[in-house]
Amino acid sequence: MSVYRDYGVIKKSDRQDNWNRPGEDLGAYQLVMPGDLVLNKMKTWQGSLGVSRDRGIVSPAYFVYRPQTPDNPRFLHYALRSRHYVQTYARISKGVRPNQWDLQPELLDPMRVLLPDVTTQQAIADQLDEIDRMITKLNALSAKLFEHRRVSLVELGRRLVAPGQRVKIGLLLTKQSRPVRPDDGVVTAFRDGQVALRSRRREDGYTMSSHEAGYQGVEPGDFVFHGLDGFAGAVGASEDRGKTSPVYHVCTATHLTSEKFMAWALRALAANGYIEAYSFSARQRSVDFRSWGTFAGMPITYLSLEEQQGYVDHLDKTADGINSMLAKVAQLREVLTERSSAFFGDAVTGKKEEVA
Repeated sequence: MSVYRDYGVIKKSDRQDNWNRPGEDLGAYQLVMPGDLVLNKMKTWQGSLGVSRDRGIVSPAYFVYRPQTPDNPRFLHYALRSRHYVQTYARISKGVRPNQWDLQPELLDPMRVLLPDVTTQQAIADQLDEIDRMITKLNALSAKLFEHRRVSLVELGRRLVAPGQRVKIGLLLTKQSRPVRPDDGVVTAFRDGQVALRSRRREDGYTMSSHEAGYQGVEPGDFVFHGLDGFAGAVGASEDRGKTSPVYHVCTATHLTSEKFMAWALRALAANGYIEAYSFSARQRSVDFRSWGTFAGMPITYLSLEEQQGYVDHLDKTADGINSMLAKVAQLREVLTERSSAFFGDAVTGKKEEVA
């Protein structure tokens, strides 16, 4: 099982976007029972916690708490994940870098929780479950839209591994080493293929240290490939100027291709598993393309510039339609999430009892 910021505690098998592999030895893993609270101590400040509905095991890196009172587990799930308490977790977490804040149990234990009576807890949980069900339907719609986009990418991926004239990535892309400017923001390749300033996508304080060595400059249009997450789709043409960490390859296209096509091509090869399969070996359990030689040496079938542009036009049009629908779904989901938060706050105002 794993803990997601947006969902709480769920089975890894229920998600297709978790590439973390469990260790070979599960002896140190912890048993989780229905009603147990599980939190990721390094991401609790982001809301990565929840009360489990299921039985399973979690990594020893998590904290697991067993209930000691007859309080409603679904109410506790919503309460402990509410904005008020997430802000508390952020306040009491410690660390030098924001994305490495750590919540220690001795700091969490004294926290007090506002609780109405159990009957009221049940009524509140029932209402919030109903909102949750609507959000789940929206998530399912999003998943179908993502799958439609993946199918389009897989088609291109098959073309790129079909028999034909093979060329190495290093003949299509030239690695760049650009200087970093003092005012540069951090550019990130997200797994949905967007490459942009992290600040445009996240507002939760998750940033890289401005003092980390090895940063490299990025210009709009540069092709950017994540050396560890590229196999999962973290690859694309940058929309912004900024800087990025040394785990990325920053490249420009040669006369044989374009950054736009390469962005689609590598995402297509990621979608059909070619990148992961190409890099796998008995000694290497993770997908690691941090070496430029490994990345540049990967062979693909070469398509003419005219055929490349045909794929770019088709995939751009498909993506525009899907992204428009995804934006509407996200907007509805945000409205429901805000309604859930407001309902929880209203429900306990004036009815709450403070307990340890």
